[in-house]
Amino acid sequence: MIGQGLNFEQHEIGATYRTLSRTVSETDIVTFVNLCGFTEPLFMDMEYVARESLFKRRAAPGALTFALSEGLIMQTGLIHGTGMAYLGGELRVTVPVLEGDTLTVEVEVADKRETKKPDRAIVTYRHRVLNQRAELVLEAHIQRMIRRATR
Repeated sequence: MIGQGLNFEQHEIGATYRTLSRTVSETDIVTFVNLCGFTEPLFMDMEYVARESLFKRRAAPGALTFALSEGLIMQTGLIHGTGMAYLGGELRVTVPVLEGDTLTVEVEVADKRETKKPDRAIVTYRHRVLNQRAELVLEAHIQRMIRRATR
């Protein structure tokens, strides 16, 4: 874990960071589904899952996969104290995440650019969320506002 996040100037295009891993539990899925109102049978009805699902196990919503990946990234400390705002991005879910899968995120600094404001700039990251079989389950290109070094 990095103690203090990297400021804009410390971000190097091409630098790659890897998070710790986290196993997705049934409790994680059920709690998220109930909290967010994802009341689809695929997430809540195990008889439906056994009868209709291709996977025969509880699946995690893609939004949960993204949220867990963001949490893993926060735990690295990469943007601790320097991340100013999540500005959005593009994401693509490629493989379903199921109960018992273990996730790890590879974060690459894809691009960076200055802004007119002297205290902030924009960094674009490429996130690759992998399961325990090293399969890509989610890919995202994320832009964040990052604090500049004090001058």
